[in-house]
Amino acid sequence: MDSKLACNPATSRGRLYPEGESIHRTAFQRDRDRIIHSTAFRRLKHKTQVFVAHEGDHFRTRLTHTIEVAQVARTIAKTLGLNSELTEAIALAHDLGHTPFGHVGEDALSAKMEPFGGFDHNAQALKIVTSLERHYAEFDGLNLTWETLEGIAKHNGPVLGDLPHALATYAQSHDLELHTHASAEAQVAAVSDDIAYNNHDLDDGLRAGLFNESDITNLPIVGACFANVDKKYPNLDPNRRRHEALRRVFGVMVEDVIETSRRLIAKSGATTAQEIRDYSAPVIQFSPELFNDLKQIRAFLFENMYRSDRVNVMRARSEQVVIGLFDAFMNDAALLPDQWRITGDDKTRALLISDYLAGMTDGYAEKRFTELHAGT
Repeated sequence: MDSKLACNPATSRGRLYPEGESIHRTAFQRDRDRIIHSTAFRRLKHKTQVFVAHEGDHFRTRLTHTIEVAQVARTIAKTLGLNSELTEAIALAHDLGHTPFGHVGEDALSAKMEPFGGFDHNAQALKIVTSLERHYAEFDGLNLTWETLEGIAKHNGPVLGDLPHALATYAQSHDLELHTHASAEAQVAAVSDDIAYNNHDLDDGLRAGLFNESDITNLPIVGACFANVDKKYPNLDPNRRRHEALRRVFGVMVEDVIETSRRLIAKSGATTAQEIRDYSAPVIQFSPELFNDLKQIRAFLFENMYRSDRVNVMRARSEQVVIGLFDAFMNDAALLPDQWRITGDDKTRALLISDYLAGMTDGYAEKRFTELHAGT
């Protein structure tokens, strides 16, 4: 950490519940470690990224995706002189609030929660680390530093307008300055998420046979990377060829973010971490040219992967499970485990059910759905 724009753990805004400092770890290191040891983090192993677990052992899960994001984020943060420990903590926590079955599950739960304030996985991640993790003697949640909580809440930018219920509730007791941009470290975590999934979704799509190398060599960035590999390594084994090409795609995205962000940071004139928050735009970005290239890649993946027949079969089943569980629990609270039963109006019950469902792994959601519909 060698930039004045980096968040400094020694001058952190602290924790909601004051604690003594560790003599061996910085405040941001402790945040990272608490996230890794959380129950919600372990559950990511059994949550879908795109393909459900039975599709194959080598496809990304929500956990392996998170680890890849953290690796990219550390690299970019360190290169830019930012605090890599804070960046890693935010990256490791960024998907804690995801439902089972990936974005399909989130869409289904969001639709059911629309009358009750909606559902947002970033707000849910904040709720998990501030409330739903209940292991410590003196507080609910993980009692993370202000900087890490800020990054979880708004790494994708200022949160304006109607706030998701979980975020609005927490903001009443702890001001995370939702109207500003997040720290440069949080911005790095957000861009690293884009880098990771743009790369590994190409890899997983190829592995699944949804498209082949010849289908993607006309894509920007990708085609040039395959051509460079073919020139340097003629007649390379197909699996090695794919790996060499896609690691170059990774490299192109990372290098572009580093160089573009250096220019934007200099242009901002910011000299402190707070000035980065108060600046009118993010300072960690892709170049406009590469961003346009990525839009073409995402359009290809949307058409050939996210909306493929194979994935659509999984989408239909996932929606059936999430909607079926939500409706069953709303109709009969006795179906919930004891600790999840609560008396109250429909909104109170819906919010509790939403927390319960969002915390499920794919397998547990399938198990509960099968149990509840065994006799139907």
